[in-house]
Amino acid sequence: MLPHAGQPILTAGPPPEASRAAMIMLHGRNAGPRNILELAGPLHHPDFCYLAPAAASNTWYPYSFLAEIQENEPGISSGLYVVDQLVQRLMQAGIAKHRVWLLGFSQGACLASTYAVRHADRFGGVIVLSGGLIGPPSTSWDYPGDFAETPVFLGCSETDPHIPKARVEESAAVFTRMGASVTQRLYPRMGHLVNDDEVESVRGLMAGT
Repeated sequence: MLPHAGQPILTAGPPPEASRAAMIMLHGRNAGPRNILELAGPLHHPDFCYLAPAAASNTWYPYSFLAEIQENEPGISSGLYVVDQLVQRLMQAGIAKHRVWLLGFSQGACLASTYAVRHADRFGGVIVLSGGLIGPPSTSWDYPGDFAETPVFLGCSETDPHIPKARVEESAAVFTRMGASVTQRLYPRMGHLVNDDEVESVRGLMAGT
């Protein structure tokens, strides 16, 4: 059962065949692809193709990302399947994996980061905005693969009501251990949102692709 398969995929920018690079953008809970695609403008890289899949009923999985993984199935597996299909589609269109970016906010950030560690390779970049790796406390995320200096950005509030600071730090440590070039930013007194510093930082990383 793959509830997210076959859902709409919205795009912005040129088609993959005419793009320098591509970014898969994953929205948060109770949002949709139009919401996350709003970041494409401020990121200001018009030679990127942006693809934003929709989650069924606007939610990738029903419970907290800290719950037992089985409780959030089949949502997690279905979301990971959708991301993998988009990665394969982009590569078939001629965009090498080292030019494929993954970006997510909130639930989407948790899904994007989890996909990345399960498929570690040289991506264009992995952007984790107010999120972290999926799994209950004591999860180890022991997966094979090497990010080969893939830039990874993790940004979150120090007091996010949904994302514990410790999980952001754990996630950064996993990416570092797996060979990524990690930037972690924890912002004081920030809400569950994307701030200007994060946008500027991501825009700078994208310029290096």
